[in-house]
Amino acid sequence: MLVTRPGVSLNTSEPTRKFVARNLSNDGPPVKTALLLAAGMGNRLSPLTDSTPKCLVEVNRIPILERLMRSLRSHGFTRLFVVTGHLSKVIEDYLGSRYAGIEIIYIDSPLYETTNNIYSLWLAGKEIDEPFMLIESDLVFHSELLTPMLKPDRIAVSKMLPWMNGTTVTLNGSKQLKAFFLGAESRNCASHYKTVNIYNFSRNTWRLIQERLDQYISAGKVNDYYEAVFAEMVAEGAISLAPVIFDAARWYEIDTLEDLSAAERMFPSRSKVALGEKLLPLRKAISSRSKGAQDMGRLPVPA
Repeated sequence: MLVTRPGVSLNTSEPTRKFVARNLSNDGPPVKTALLLAAGMGNRLSPLTDSTPKCLVEVNRIPILERLMRSLRSHGFTRLFVVTGHLSKVIEDYLGSRYAGIEIIYIDSPLYETTNNIYSLWLAGKEIDEPFMLIESDLVFHSELLTPMLKPDRIAVSKMLPWMNGTTVTLNGSKQLKAFFLGAESRNCASHYKTVNIYNFSRNTWRLIQERLDQYISAGKVNDYYEAVFAEMVAEGAISLAPVIFDAARWYEIDTLEDLSAAERMFPSRSKVALGEKLLPLRKAISSRSKGAQDMGRLPVPA
């Protein structure tokens, strides 16, 4: 089925609109809206994710999602869109309609078991028509790293470390984004930077991305990564994103049990924040499952 929005042409023979590169250091006010992609099943974190969404897995007794919400609150965010799928009700019970003063809006992904993150991002296009920050649900990071990411048209990148894999980018001599490298083309070497999976889009850039997402989904490419769209558009000069370099020792992407153990060594502090009565049963259940996995020897206890 062909999927379009009013006024969007899917004729790929049309000339590409060129994005004029510019200094983005003071381009527009800080964004107040974020989008979290949290539909995935997180199979590589089983058994923790068998009954707990990946974003609610704890890093030293603090769920990944709780860390993110504290960070968003500290930076003045007022709205969060969350694309849910696997165990969506658990996430909704945790956040409710408002959390830490931030309005929560849910976007259900009914095909989360058979689609990839490109489909989740495309679904968000039906709801978001404003500048926003895109964040993946498996990231832990020091809150101050977000400060330079608050302005539109940014991409967070990091110097490569041995544990990193996945999409990489290269920068030109002026430290501006040059190209994306996906799959077998990605490189763990000094000339490449790892994508942190945090982006900030202006309204204009987002609308251009939406058009390209429509083309991909209409062509049935629901199992691609959204980076394929970004790579294509950057190569064409259709969009431009200013890189923000994250300190590699101050963030972690948690895909596996080994990643979780490493992240707990990087973020050793435990929560000192009082728990609300509403959240206490869920937090106890998450803690119990985490301890059970450690007791089974499937999750190494951090040193």
